[in-house]
Amino acid sequence: MNFNKLNVITGWAMGLIATVVYALTLEPTMPFWDCGEFISSVYKLEVGHPPGAPLFMLIGRVFSAFVEPSTVPVMINFLSALCSGLTIVFLFWTITHMAKKFLPEGAKEPNSGQLWAILGSGILGAMVYTFSDTFWFSAVEGEVYALSSMFTALVFWVILKWESVADEPQADRYIVLIALLFGMSIGVHLLNLLAIPALTFVYYFRKNKPTTMGF
Repeated sequence: MNFNKLNVITGWAMGLIATVVYALTLEPTMPFWDCGEFISSVYKLEVGHPPGAPLFMLIGRVFSAFVEPSTVPVMINFLSALCSGLTIVFLFWTITHMAKKFLPEGAKEPNSGQLWAILGSGILGAMVYTFSDTFWFSAVEGEVYALSSMFTALVFWVILKWESVADEPQADRYIVLIALLFGMSIGVHLLNLLAIPALTFVYYFRKNKPTTMGF
């Protein structure tokens, strides 16, 4: 089995493990702090505290529209668990993409040892983040941070996809996709905008030869 196929399968496996862990440890009802406001706002499609989170409200409403009112908090909490699992998928693929850069120059496919070293790096990084206290805490409650984390992981993974094909004629469609994702993420939380400097560096170093003047 080649690297790309193993990379895709393992990435989805990491996401599945994370989602199952979060689903099994889900908050059974409304957690404290902002979660109660978000859950009630989602259920009634109201406006939450400024600056608001309209995309989160709409997606959450889909998750809560077909269940009994008593189970609405659980469904909104599960939305966070699902988004957190997808975050782990994109994180895994980001790590393996970066790890593959350590292959000797000119190597197109990793050998057996290199392949498992790359996949092992992704597995270790993904699992450490899965079970980290702050991320796990946000993954089991009805808050905007899980969906925002998913957008952040997704846009950085997309810029790495662009980096791989930057010299191809239609490569800039990934840049357009990133702009769309940024626009959507503002409807969840402004945290995603912190990824812009990192994306800028990836673009700069892919398109330009680093120089003192350029710095």
